[in-house]
Amino acid sequence: MSAAPTPGEAWGEGPADRLHEPLATVLGARTAGPLAKLGLRTTGDLLRHYPRRYGEPGRMTDMSELAVGEHVTVVARVATATVRQMRSRGGAMLQAVVTDGTHRLALTFFAKRPGVLRVHEDRLRPGRTGFFTGIVSEYRGERQLTHPDYLLVGVDADDESSALAEAGRPVPIYPASASAPTWRVERAVRTVLGPLTPADVPDPVPDDVLLARGLVGLHQAFLDVHEPADAAQAERGRDRLRYEEAFVLQAALARRRSQVAHLEAVPRPLRGPGDGASILADFDAALPFSLTEGQRAVNEELARELALPRPMQRLLQGEVGSGKTVVALRAMLQVVDAGGQAALLAPTEVLAAQHARTLAALLGDLAEHGLLGGREHGTRVALLTGSQSTAARRKNLLDAASGAAGIVVGTHALLGDTVQFADLGLVVVDEQHRFGVEQRDALRAKAERVPHLLVMTATPIPRTVAMTVFGDLETSTLREVPAGRAGITTHVVPADNAAWMARTWSRVREEVDAGRRAYVVCPRITPDDPSGAPSRPQQEDDVPDLLDGLTALDEEAGDDARAPLRAVLEVVDALRAEPALAGVRTGVLHGQMTPADKESAMAAFTAGDLDVLVSTTVIEVGVDVPSATVMVILDADRFGISQLHQLRGRVGRGSDPGLCLLVSRAAPGSPAGERLATLAATTDGFELAAADLEMRSEGDVLGAAQSGRSSSLRLLRVVKDADVIAVAREDAARVVAADPGLDGAPALREAIAERLDGEREEFLDRT
Repeated sequence: MSAAPTPGEAWGEGPADRLHEPLATVLGARTAGPLAKLGLRTTGDLLRHYPRRYGEPGRMTDMSELAVGEHVTVVARVATATVRQMRSRGGAMLQAVVTDGTHRLALTFFAKRPGVLRVHEDRLRPGRTGFFTGIVSEYRGERQLTHPDYLLVGVDADDESSALAEAGRPVPIYPASASAPTWRVERAVRTVLGPLTPADVPDPVPDDVLLARGLVGLHQAFLDVHEPADAAQAERGRDRLRYEEAFVLQAALARRRSQVAHLEAVPRPLRGPGDGASILADFDAALPFSLTEGQRAVNEELARELALPRPMQRLLQGEVGSGKTVVALRAMLQVVDAGGQAALLAPTEVLAAQHARTLAALLGDLAEHGLLGGREHGTRVALLTGSQSTAARRKNLLDAASGAAGIVVGTHALLGDTVQFADLGLVVVDEQHRFGVEQRDALRAKAERVPHLLVMTATPIPRTVAMTVFGDLETSTLREVPAGRAGITTHVVPADNAAWMARTWSRVREEVDAGRRAYVVCPRITPDDPSGAPSRPQQEDDVPDLLDGLTALDEEAGDDARAPLRAVLEVVDALRAEPALAGVRTGVLHGQMTPADKESAMAAFTAGDLDVLVSTTVIEVGVDVPSATVMVILDADRFGISQLHQLRGRVGRGSDPGLCLLVSRAAPGSPAGERLATLAATTDGFELAAADLEMRSEGDVLGAAQSGRSSSLRLLRVVKDADVIAVAREDAARVVAADPGLDGAPALREAIAERLDGEREEFLDRT
């Protein structure tokens, strides 16, 4: 009869891997239950639940900063503790006071009999230091914790030597809950970590890398962060674990780069002078403006990579209005000249239709091959969307399948089974973060051999984020704005200042009277429920946004955050009744309109049949109306910096200067107020993106924020830890180059599979 398997073997991980053991098995169901509510279900989950800070018994918590309603853990010294009988309601009460040396905090315990409370009274002796946790409340003007959980330094230990050691070392303070306070988490960690040896903890970072970088092994790092003797040891462990997070992610990206390097693609070289007529050459000759230096440099990069027999994998990020469309078009024409086709995938029908119009207008008669007046060696631009008529769809499907259309633009409709290409050579994905891996792969699978890939985004991405999120792509950046654009001025308008609001609408009227147009952007489509429920910006129904973790608003508490948000359908009525806008033609655009109605509204605004367009953020990207010069954003404090920057990029796209007015109730100096002030101070999108990440946690760059799972990046911060990421990228590239399959590093291979599962894998793989 064979021996029973160990817990690790029972889960198929081998006798050396103890990190997959369920906590219910190791700690018992009673202890494991509250931990599961924190998302901690296995030994590995618990050991990766790092302290958020460390308490020093000699350093008290500044209790002047405690907020009512906040769940806190404070380090304080007991001042008094007294049990007394309650006369009015019966029973007994223990009233204690703890202090940081200046401020006081009351502790209150209730019981039916005084004797029950004597044990607390005996423990809470004046002069003792402890950690006290609970929810801050207020009674008769004094802050208090009711029935707090607590741990006393030098008292809650097994023996005197343990008490002395505990009294002098940093005490880890964990993310916790009422049912699992920080010291219960700590005791659980000690129970789990105590029996483990280095052999029980597979290390994803190879030994030679640890040695070269002077880092401790994973087992020692766990001891360092969970049981540090001093602050230096805790920091040593955090440094090692921070590096590991960067290394595992960069190893995953290096594997992607390695895999792509071994794929074959059809080379699409530039057509030379002796190769016959060239659509690209004719396009360049007819271009009515000069390319910027940045555009020329990026096009040279793309031209070189398109000519190679391996697929191009490039991210093109550009400042708002930097001319990404022309760069992408020139790459598409190079592919068409070489006998292939290009597909441009856009996230919304409004944007897809505009791309098709823009490309056709730029190409002129070069986009009318086979039509009266079209160039003999030209091509066609086909558009595929879900709302097309049957006849139009049938014609465009035929043009794509036959190769008559060298450029096919579309939304998710491009991904349908009925869509076929004669020879798909280049896939261009606009606003890539709005698509998932399945959608991108469905389009690329329509090519016989792997097509070249160009990813475009107008969302500025700091270097470290690009290196972390888009790390398996080569990156090109456009910073220059084409000559002739007058720029944008931004001002913050207090929503409760009647004079400023009146001036806002009169300013819109001035632009309209001068023959120009205006956007008014609202965060919601329909007015709030009259019940007064807290407001949130209403989601458009066009597409999900996988970069919400990088661009979404961070709501602040307080009355302003609960103020009703302005909605398109109420604002349009208010503007039509506004005396300053009498006679102004006002229309609406939002994601719940039918595709035909959206197209009609956008066309009317573009043609000048509408003066003011009241819209949601459906106009955030790609919409290009050169005569639009002013944008009013209502409840601007409820949007993130990057989204506001994208919105204001819709104005000032012609020769007339743009004006963006941010209407807000946010108080100056508040987090929201600081966001708006930062936006008003600069139009540099890359500077704004970095500021956006500095102002708030960047969340999980792999998308875990959307999934509700715990973040795969617990310690690494993509802005602050740029140097760590760069070093890890170098090390990971070397490891993967020597062992592409990671056969000699099974723990690293396992860490990649485990940490980049599900939605995180999709977010990473979308590139």
